[in-house]
Amino acid sequence: MLMTEKGFNVLREKFGKLNKSQIDAINDIVAAIDTDKSITYSQAAYILATTWHETARSMLPVVEYGQGKNRTYGTWYLNSLDQRYCFKDGNKQKAYLCEEYPYLYYGRGYIQLTWFANYEKASNKIGVDLVNNPDLASQKEHAIKIMLEGMKEGWFTGKKLSDYIYQSKKDYEGARRIINGTDKAKLIAGYADTFEYALRRP
Repeated sequence: MLMTEKGFNVLREKFGKLNKSQIDAINDIVAAIDTDKSITYSQAAYILATTWHETARSMLPVVEYGQGKNRTYGTWYLNSLDQRYCFKDGNKQKAYLCEEYPYLYYGRGYIQLTWFANYEKASNKIGVDLVNNPDLASQKEHAIKIMLEGMKEGWFTGKKLSDYIYQSKKDYEGARRIINGTDKAKLIAGYADTFEYALRRP
């Protein structure tokens, strides 16, 4: 799998001018997808579309704007002992203390990894301690692994690529549930159509 110059021209026609950083970043992601060998063109297109959206078109690992401000995972709370804590996941049944883990697990990387529990899961999966050094999730080599393996295996919401995009099935709009419910689902589905057409250009 390769993004050819004709493929990049498709992207330019749809999205406008691409700078060198964007081109290099797209090539890096496509190269990682090609090395994987298990990801189809349609799945690759959706991965690229998700990255295009989640990184505000930079195609680079980023840190969430505002570092989770006003989000549950980006807020310290106080318990009855005056200890700061934050919830481990969206269920709000489990928490961690700031004195144990002095970090907030807001969005980082290509797909905006959030919540303590997801950092813990990703740490175990890729063999890198993201819990005690969450900023590592924004390093390209780790961010690519988190994105590809996480989307294939359904780390983030329990939904995975093959649930929506597999063989003749291609539900780009529904695939948004892999990352974030139905937020901007139609918009990202449109990006995926463009990326798939671009990837298939010889």
